[in-house]
Amino acid sequence: MAMKTNGFYEVMEDLADFEELAGALQKNITPINVAGVSDSVRAHLAFCVSEKFQAPILLVAENEAAAMEIADDLRFFSGAEVLYYGNSDILFYDVDVKSHEIQKQRLEVLDYLFRNKGRRTYVVTTYSALLSVTIPFKKYQENVITLKVGDDIELETLIGKFESLGYKREELVEGAGQFSVRGGILDYFPYYSQYPLRIEFFDTEVDSIRTFDKDSQRTIDRCDEARITPAGELVPDDKERAKLVKKLNSLLSDTEKPVSEKSASVLNRDIERLKQGIRFPSIEKYIPYIYREKPTILDYLADDTIIFWCDGRRISEAYEGETVRFAEDITEMTERGIIPKADMEYFLPLKKAVKRLTAHRFVGVSGISNYSAEYRAKRTYAVGSKSLAGFQGKLEFLYESLRFYKSSQYRTVVLGGSEIRAKNLLNQLENEGFNCAYTDVLTELPPPGGIVITHGSISHGFEFPSTQTVVISDKEIFGHEKKKRKRYGKVKGEKIDNFTDLNMGDYVVHRNYGIGQYIGIEQLNVDGVRKDYLKIRFKGDDFLYVPTDQLDMVYKHIAKDGARIKMNKLGGGEWSRTKQRVKAAAADMAKELIDLYAKRANTPGISFPKDDEWQSDFEAKFPFEETDDQLRSIQEMKEDMEKPYPMDRLLCGDVGYGKTEVALRGAFKAVMAGYQVAYLVPTTILATQHFNTFKQRMKDYPINVAMLSRFCTAAEEKRIVKGLATGEIDVVIGTHKLLGKHIKYNKLGLLVIDEEQRFGVAHKEKIKEIRKEVDVLTLSATPIPRTLHMSLTGIRDMSIINEPPAERFPISTYVLEYDEDVIREAINKELGRGGQVYYLYNRIDGIFKVANRIAELVPSARIAVAHGRMHENELEQIMMDVSDGTIDVLVCTTIIETGLDIPNVNTIILENADRLGLAQLYQLRGRVGRSNRLAYAYLTYRRNKSLTPEAEKRLLAIKEFTEFGSGFKIAMRDLEIRGTGNLIGAQQHGHMEAVGYEMYCRLLEEATAEIKGIETKNETETQIDLPVSAYISDKYIKNHSQRIAAYKRIAAIKNQDELYDAYDEIEDRYGTVPPEVENLMEVALIKAYASSYNITEVIGNSERITVKFDPENIPDMKPCLELIDKYPGKISILTPNNPKLAIKLVPLSSDKGGKNYLAQIKEMMSFLSEQSKANLNKL
Repeated sequence: MAMKTNGFYEVMEDLADFEELAGALQKNITPINVAGVSDSVRAHLAFCVSEKFQAPILLVAENEAAAMEIADDLRFFSGAEVLYYGNSDILFYDVDVKSHEIQKQRLEVLDYLFRNKGRRTYVVTTYSALLSVTIPFKKYQENVITLKVGDDIELETLIGKFESLGYKREELVEGAGQFSVRGGILDYFPYYSQYPLRIEFFDTEVDSIRTFDKDSQRTIDRCDEARITPAGELVPDDKERAKLVKKLNSLLSDTEKPVSEKSASVLNRDIERLKQGIRFPSIEKYIPYIYREKPTILDYLADDTIIFWCDGRRISEAYEGETVRFAEDITEMTERGIIPKADMEYFLPLKKAVKRLTAHRFVGVSGISNYSAEYRAKRTYAVGSKSLAGFQGKLEFLYESLRFYKSSQYRTVVLGGSEIRAKNLLNQLENEGFNCAYTDVLTELPPPGGIVITHGSISHGFEFPSTQTVVISDKEIFGHEKKKRKRYGKVKGEKIDNFTDLNMGDYVVHRNYGIGQYIGIEQLNVDGVRKDYLKIRFKGDDFLYVPTDQLDMVYKHIAKDGARIKMNKLGGGEWSRTKQRVKAAAADMAKELIDLYAKRANTPGISFPKDDEWQSDFEAKFPFEETDDQLRSIQEMKEDMEKPYPMDRLLCGDVGYGKTEVALRGAFKAVMAGYQVAYLVPTTILATQHFNTFKQRMKDYPINVAMLSRFCTAAEEKRIVKGLATGEIDVVIGTHKLLGKHIKYNKLGLLVIDEEQRFGVAHKEKIKEIRKEVDVLTLSATPIPRTLHMSLTGIRDMSIINEPPAERFPISTYVLEYDEDVIREAINKELGRGGQVYYLYNRIDGIFKVANRIAELVPSARIAVAHGRMHENELEQIMMDVSDGTIDVLVCTTIIETGLDIPNVNTIILENADRLGLAQLYQLRGRVGRSNRLAYAYLTYRRNKSLTPEAEKRLLAIKEFTEFGSGFKIAMRDLEIRGTGNLIGAQQHGHMEAVGYEMYCRLLEEATAEIKGIETKNETETQIDLPVSAYISDKYIKNHSQRIAAYKRIAAIKNQDELYDAYDEIEDRYGTVPPEVENLMEVALIKAYASSYNITEVIGNSERITVKFDPENIPDMKPCLELIDKYPGKISILTPNNPKLAIKLVPLSSDKGGKNYLAQIKEMMSFLSEQSKANLNKL
């Protein structure tokens, strides 16, 4: 949110010490120390200095948490873009892939500084990131290429450049750091850009440059130029590689200080890789030999940059501790032969860095002490600021302070957080008798004794007694909550094309013939006409050749991992009987839901009132920015609650997507209307977690929240049961104890059920009784596919949250062969920073052996085991211990996949990751990274283990996703479909598996329509057989999956606009469209027009075609008669009882490629379709 904040500059401008500081900086006196600067004053002072001198700023903090806090505060004061430069870990071990998020973040900052030298910039970093090695400035400068439309360059030269800059060549660009080439089109995704770029060549000339969307692969906008920048921080060129080989060889031949046998083996392997130009991540361990002078972000700073060194003493202490720890690690790695020598320097030493920084204008800021071991200040000042104490959420304490400030003639600025909350606060203060003003933008301070309220948030309020000015933050008033997260771009929740991932060997469902196995695309040449067909194998080695214009008849079959899929036999009635059986079962479910729906609509319920001011105030206190899906779900729930009959809404969304907040707002609405709320959860630990959340969010309101679980004493339970009966308790959160016979509610209005499928049959029956009378909101962590959601629309009230919240910090992910050294280091590193670790081993047999192995690797760690066969009480106690921090490493199965949110667990290690699906891995990885520190995920697989083809495929997908984020949509779709059993029940899920997901949805929709008496038009299946070549050559689209996707795209064409759109997309992605692909699009449109007029066949030769109609659904023949009048002498109707048209055409021989031939047919089919629709409309 951009904000001109002159008033905040005025706060500092009035200080005498600030004037002196500015005078010293003007004279380039450096370094300077300023005391009395803590919390938000650090960012405030930096902003004011930048404003005074219009100069770029670099702020250096002790750790990530402090740096992020400063960055958030600085964004508020400046209203400008503030960049965070994170730390990068050095890889000493070989991993297959490493996630790029942190490298992307760092390269974005470097490129920003590179492009904006001489301009005003704000960068915040930590001391460790400042000292870490990056790509040298000169090398970056030399390797940036700018291409403009009309420039001349050989494509092969450019490809070589991309490879040398660290880009990885792929079939499709889906993530930063990738490039791909298709004919004369080159796509690439630089780290600095929000979107990938597409360069199209005409021979060697740059014909066009445009940005495109990585999901749809469609052009977004045209550009004047394309900047190609390095895609790695360590990308040695040939000269640097040769120099490194020479150095490593000299280490091998050193007889005075010989390296160990293990080290010699590692060196020989690495020398060979370097000679062959093979990239390997652990090249980072040779940084000291590649760069004698350590290149860092310091090389990118403009000369006029002003440095703010925050809490120098703390930085010095942290650096000393980290240096000792790192030296111990280096010694241990040398002993194990991982690196050749222990006396290697990997970072720029702190003293050297400070020496270089003090050549700039340098300001050391601290709360109390000015001491720093790295420099001696030439001047020292004190700004005399005071941090404010919080008001513990009690407004009377705020009123008391404001009266003091008013009577003392202070100029008071109050930050209310969100705009709604700030305006609500204004009303409350005015009601209390305060004379306040509200402003959206603080352009000037209020007069002495005045109070001004504005929206916005900083981490801490502050006071300057010397100038009698105070800034009160929303944090002092409402308590310290997390900052609203900034979301960069929306995650679309659209349906995924189920053909983008069709591979040879996959099972498919043909609408008419059943389940078979996809063999591949086969091209058949009949009488010189070439067409592609999908070859499908059925039971008994029968094959079906499906024309590519009939791809809408074929779906990919998705089943559970390892499930045996039964193929159908071509011919016979087996498939037809299966479809009828499944449709009948779907109809039973639909009827039951429709009857329930109707019954509920006729049952009197609670009509909750519309939202009041308190509801708005409560919602404004939500410390994050809501996703669009969350807001829509909240609105749908509230509309249901306000209706005069009971609500029964299902809310689906992955763990951590914000379902609890939806429930909280519903609960608050119910309590404000004078009703009680019961929140039913399957486990005690979840009850505790939700209880703490509700208690925290509702603490400022007269709402009594209680928890009922097995952790309650008999006395507590008695008190809670009594409180529920008398109405003293407003919200109760608990396990199945809430369903006990002794529980009586005074005025229950809303029941929230978390994961209903995890309750037993008896409990479900009790829930069924309760839900007849009160509003019910059921939460499910099973994501649901949109197509099933659509099929259930009108028979089940559902809200979907498909949009994930943005990650505050990326999760640094590694995929590697299992290596005990890496595991030991990963655990020690996490425990060393006070964190905890999940170690996932997904087999109960042998899990205790694994725990013993971890205990041997890390003897100091406190280790526990958790798996699904444990008694519920024992398991909950272990999870409570993890939550309380008394367990360091939890060795567990996928039991952690759903549920618990423990912010202190920030490393997850997965053994045998190749046995888990990609979507499952994504969910497990999401168990970490829930706090303001960097999280790590290690996905390991067993060394030298022969992997099954499925596991090999999964591992490749894991690597692709880890490195570039690709393939995730497909994986999520698979997961959703596999998880639908939780939603529709096990029996229905069995029916779904029998016919495939897409077919089940289709049959469910048909059954629902029939029950509701809605007439549905059966689509006529049209066969087109014309003597024109219509196919996609593998020379035009080489990649098999992309070619299938293009066929699917074309088969979906229904009108001329869609044809133009498909044409634009295919030309955009693959270049000039060949005639045979144009023909394919025209044939698809002819088919769509013919189908809409109940035509079953359009078959012909080069001079004439025959058009047949559906004998069971013969259309109105009036348009045919009008067509005959329109084309006299060309069309005749044959056999009136079962009519068909015979149409003469301009011969194909005179029309090269068939363009005019198809245009004639299209015109006629379009006429029949349009006239038929027009006649229907008249009726």
